Amino acid sequence: MVIWIKGVKLGLREAVQPLALFLARAGIQANWLTYTGFVLNLGVAALVIEGWLSLAGVVFLLVNALDFLDGAVARAAGTAGRYGAFLDSVLDRYSEAVVFVGLLIWFARLGDTPALTATALALIGSFMVSYCRARAEGLGLDCEVGLLQRPERIVILGIGMIAPDYLLTPVLILLAVLTNLTAAQRMHHVGKLFETRDRQR
Repeated sequence: MVIWIKGVKLGLREAVQPLALFLARAGIQANWLTYTGFVLNLGVAALVIEGWLSLAGVVFLLVNALDFLDGAVARAAGTAGRYGAFLDSVLDRYSEAVVFVGLLIWFARLGDTPALTATALALIGSFMVSYCRARAEGLGLDCEVGLLQRPERIVILGIGMIAPDYLLTPVLILLAVLTNLTAAQRMHHVGKLFETRDRQR
């Protein structure tokens, strides 16, 4: 599945290039798209809280399928910069978090403790995956490794929400396990990089 998701991601990236060029020529700023994506994910969270999980799943996948459009517009307009990349990363974290919070509220209302616990662990794992990479890159190390990066998490969670009666709880348990495993993989990877550096000194 991971390989398939990466292939879809590359295909979508190529497909949106004409749209990105059009938006750049129309004067649309990349940061506007970043903010719009976050607001739309707030809408997804609202749908989840109201119990419209299948609709939320569809919207979630559609909104986040264009997650890289802001970067493509920035490159097309020649305005790509560090702040835009920083803003995109921060709002990506918020966008993912608000949807998980929506699920936490929904499961709390249902009194579904197993699903509530899995959602909380998946939220923690998702943040730790991103934090491990950010902290490693702050130390000058490459850390884009592991089983479950953001595109994979988005697709898996979206599919789970589309079929909530059958897939949502198993998907959340899967995310709880694999996100934290990915964070552990990244910690191990960084440890190995430091060991290699120390041996070379």
